[in-house]
Amino acid sequence: MNQPQWERRFNVTTAEQTHALAAALGGVLEAGDLLVLTGELGAGKTTFTQGLGEGLGVRTGIISPTFVLVRIHPNLPDGPRPGGPDLVHVDAYRLESAAEIDDIDLENTMDTSVTVVEWGRDRVEHLAESRLDVELHRAVGGESTTETDTPRQDDVLDFDTEEDDEPRTIVFRGYGPRWAEVPDVLETALTGGNN
Repeated sequence: MNQPQWERRFNVTTAEQTHALAAALGGVLEAGDLLVLTGELGAGKTTFTQGLGEGLGVRTGIISPTFVLVRIHPNLPDGPRPGGPDLVHVDAYRLESAAEIDDIDLENTMDTSVTVVEWGRDRVEHLAESRLDVELHRAVGGESTTETDTPRQDDVLDFDTEEDDEPRTIVFRGYGPRWAEVPDVLETALTGGNN
């Protein structure tokens, strides 16, 4: 499944817009969904995941799981989606292969949670029949991320969590039967003048 079934691009100018687009998407995600986030450092992957968490109705306080690899954010019984899926947030930056992904045992939570993997391209595709790829690009600064880009040992990590309000492009690609159709929230965002 190398070719996506569809692709949609959005141009956003603020971290708030990134968050809002992700929150809308989070509202329609289901247990078992796998999202693979790609983008250079500072592109907005954590801001996007925070928006997903809001839409899913999970506990607040989402930060990058860089040092722990995996963080689980439980669904809130009194939140907007009581009984909805938990959010499993993974940072695969330091993992070099699918075998290392298997070692963190995501299979135990895949069916009951939404799993979001930062830096997961070419590492997690084997975990699910379907996936939603989300690629974030900064318009200024940083280098463009391509299909084959992976972090290097000498990359400088900037753990500043403040997002600058600068233009970004967010590209969504759907793979597999779950994502055979573009989610309505993305079509609505496109026709609503977000692109």
